[in-house]
Amino acid sequence: IGPGARVEFVRWGGEGALEGRVRLIEPTAFTKISALGVEEQRVRVIIDFTSPREQWARLGDGYRVEARFILWESGDVLLAPATALFPHGDGWGVFVAGEDGLAHLRPVRLGHRNGLAAEVLEGLQAGEKVVLHPDTSVSDGVLISAEKPKVQ
Repeated sequence: IGPGARVEFVRWGGEGALEGRVRLIEPTAFTKISALGVEEQRVRVIIDFTSPREQWARLGDGYRVEARFILWESGDVLLAPATALFPHGDGWGVFVAGEDGLAHLRPVRLGHRNGLAAEVLEGLQAGEKVVLHPDTSVSDGVLISAEKPKVQ
């Protein structure tokens, strides 16, 4: 994160996300004890709103918001869920659900990643279905079937 980084504010009490840009990251951290008694090191970040003032005018001093720092973005990216990816050889792999009802092992080359998804640079095509949470019973050529998520 650095000056100029894009920021989205969500869960701020209004509709949609508010936009901002990092102006300053203070050079030193301070220690704070969390509500659970954990000692945390924190750094103050000053962010300027870039959304029109009328969108955030109701936001008052001391309001709690959730900030999402945008570290990288691109408009045309093929993503795979992180839960479909696993270490394979010197890289990563996924199982593709084939139209023949079989799982097909596919090596993939990944780009940017976060905890939820990864950019797929090579090895998958848009629209292909991947196996989520593959366990040791899934291997190349094994018969698979799709399950609908269970609602609890």
